[in-house]
Amino acid sequence: MINSLDIFRALADPTRLRIVALLRAMELSVGELAQVLGQSQPRVSRHIKILCDARIARRRREGSWVFLCTGAVEIVDPLFAAMDSWNVADHWAVADTAKLTAVRADRAAAAQAYFAQHAEHWDAIRSLHVAETDVEAAMERALGGMPIGKLVDIGTGTGRIIELFGDRAAHSIGIDRSPEMLRLARAKLSDQNGLSHELRQGDVAAIPLGDALADTVILHQVLHFIPAPEAAITEAARIVAPGGRLLIVDFAPHDREELRAQDAHARLGFSDEQIATWYAAAGLNLVRVDELEGSALTVKLWLGAKPPLAQLKVVGS
Repeated sequence: MINSLDIFRALADPTRLRIVALLRAMELSVGELAQVLGQSQPRVSRHIKILCDARIARRRREGSWVFLCTGAVEIVDPLFAAMDSWNVADHWAVADTAKLTAVRADRAAAAQAYFAQHAEHWDAIRSLHVAETDVEAAMERALGGMPIGKLVDIGTGTGRIIELFGDRAAHSIGIDRSPEMLRLARAKLSDQNGLSHELRQGDVAAIPLGDALADTVILHQVLHFIPAPEAAITEAARIVAPGGRLLIVDFAPHDREELRAQDAHARLGFSDEQIATWYAAAGLNLVRVDELEGSALTVKLWLGAKPPLAQLKVVGS
């Protein structure tokens, strides 16, 4: 049990106060924190342990990397409010902010190099179906004017969905199994200071989130990579809150067999009947279907909704 004395002890060091301010600005790896602070990683790790023990910070492992973010909201929100009200001038803050800019630049350069290396391949895939701008416009229409609430983007990739809808969300969580893709997402989203978001490593088969906590869940061009899509839909529906929505964007049935070998597509598209059946089994109602026809592949959007809590109680009574 953390008490106020534990919190103040954890903050009773200038370096740890700097770390808290840095993590408030953006999620950082241990190496990036060491780079900004100008200290060794072992020394930074000792400070991080103290902050994590006090629940002011949280660790998240992605492969061989460890990322840090701010801790429990019931602890850090009052702490940030106090720091803002004190408004104490700190010469370290100016220097740390400048070094954070360098970290963002390093991330952006790594992302740019990765995209440049794979651009020709991705362009070839995109040429088979609908322009991303048209797909994104259709997603906007499907979600309509309703609040996004808490958004979870499963298979977030480069973080484009969070970039698209994050400013309308109360909070956004991007999940991807690939540490490399998460680093690309961080590079893209690190300049989106207005967004409240976090990125986590996880698998669609075992989403690292509790039940019924998301208002909007999105699976954008993910389902065709999954050998058991019905299980993935059930797992995604698990985290949808009563009254919340699950939007799947994927392909209609097609016969492009080369995509199995070249691009690891486990399934060659889905029919409306398949999605409707899987939604029903997962406790969702299929409320909207949209279709965008491309040169070789047709993109479909299936919007499912979980009944509000009052209806669930009636059904279960």
